[in-house]
Amino acid sequence: MKFDPFVTSDQSKNHKIYFNVPSCIHRKIMSFPLSKELRQNTARKVTDITVHVGIHPNKVVITRLHLDKDHKKKILEGKTKSHQVGKEEGKYKEETIEKMQE
Repeated sequence: MKFDPFVTSDQSKNHKIYFNVPSCIHRKIMSFPLSKELRQNTARKVTDITVHVGIHPNKVVITRLHLDKDHKKKILEGKTKSHQVGKEEGKYKEETIEKMQE
């Protein structure tokens, strides 16, 4: 039973598609994902340089959350300090205010 009516199972049609496709598309047709063990082993080149293995955004999973209260407090303290620096000094200095009033 066919699952997809738009995909053919005819051998001659598949041969025609396979051999008449440009190389850029042919590369995608013949590609497949590696297992986790093989990805770890092949993440290094022959010259022992580590290589970045691409990760698709849809397959990303959060493994742990940093919900420390201390960390959150430090961030909030830093924000309040930055907001208070401008308020203590004011927009104008006292000298400029006196000159404007004269």
